[in-house]
Amino acid sequence: MTKLSKRFKKVIEGVDGNKFYDLEEAVKLIKSRATAKFDETIEVAINLGVDPRHADQMVRGVVSLPNGTGRALRVAVFAKGAKADEAKKAGADIVGADDLFEIVNKGEINFDRCIATPDMMGLVGRLGKVLGPRGMMPNPKVGTVTMDVTTAVKDAKGGAVEYRVEKAGIVQGGVGKASFTEDAIVQNVKAFVDSVVKAKPTGAKGTYLKKIALSSTMGPGVKISPASVGVAQV
Repeated sequence: MTKLSKRFKKVIEGVDGNKFYDLEEAVKLIKSRATAKFDETIEVAINLGVDPRHADQMVRGVVSLPNGTGRALRVAVFAKGAKADEAKKAGADIVGADDLFEIVNKGEINFDRCIATPDMMGLVGRLGKVLGPRGMMPNPKVGTVTMDVTTAVKDAKGGAVEYRVEKAGIVQGGVGKASFTEDAIVQNVKAFVDSVVKAKPTGAKGTYLKKIALSSTMGPGVKISPASVGVAQV
């Protein structure tokens, strides 16, 4: 049995692991217990009634959080000519084509989000084994394969969070920092959950949204009542 540290015992004190809290109360609990020496990330985890092994039950998408993520993302763009210039002007950190392919193919991933223009996908597709496992493969469904590189770069820089359901049927993502105001975190959580609900796949059977929990990097998980987030257990 794992022995709990004094700090963690103090952090979980007063948190009822069996209770479903209203979102606002959950955010208060999480923020007050984010006592690490760094600005902890606030993360939401959603248990879904899907089996992602089936294509018609895959859940993925992107959501622009109204208050950003509190994290500065490095963005790479595969583009040529005018589109490469556009990406640089929009604030992309790394822009290239064959030269960027060679760097990434060596496993040098110095970015957090990857965007590509459609004409670059023949090249980028060959990086599937490198980018795929990291969840960075550009995809038109989440707006990372596009001719509108300006919007894609600004969305990525401004708080767009990409999500994808894991094998166990869980979707999770960062929705801010402990330094955010309670209202900012509440708004971000609602936006994230709303996006996941709207991404409900056609093959989902029974209850789609089973459980929502909120936590900080070093803190406990707190269960949230779906109704308080503005959704039913669909």
